[in-house]
Amino acid sequence: MLSSYLTLAAILFCIGLYGALVKRNAVVVLLSIELMLNAVNLNLVAFSKYGAVPSLTGQMFTLFTIAVAAAEAAVGIAVLIALFRARGTVNVDEFDEMRR
Repeated sequence: MLSSYLTLAAILFCIGLYGALVKRNAVVVLLSIELMLNAVNLNLVAFSKYGAVPSLTGQMFTLFTIAVAAAEAAVGIAVLIALFRARGTVNVDEFDEMRR
């Protein structure tokens, strides 16, 4: 039972890693990072339930990770909107300088 959760989490993490490394759109990169964090959350909950000593520790870490991911998404979207207003694009290839 644990192996199916770990397999699903590994697949989700690999999809997120592919999106973060290959895609050029900054919104897709942020969504890919969120997908990787959700894969980590799935691992934490799975080990919390099926680990050697089942406890709520993994679930507490998952709640903390969800809060950090929400803050990261809010800050990331705010920075992305500011960059779009300044440069007129959301392609990460064109964000190579701090100022223009």
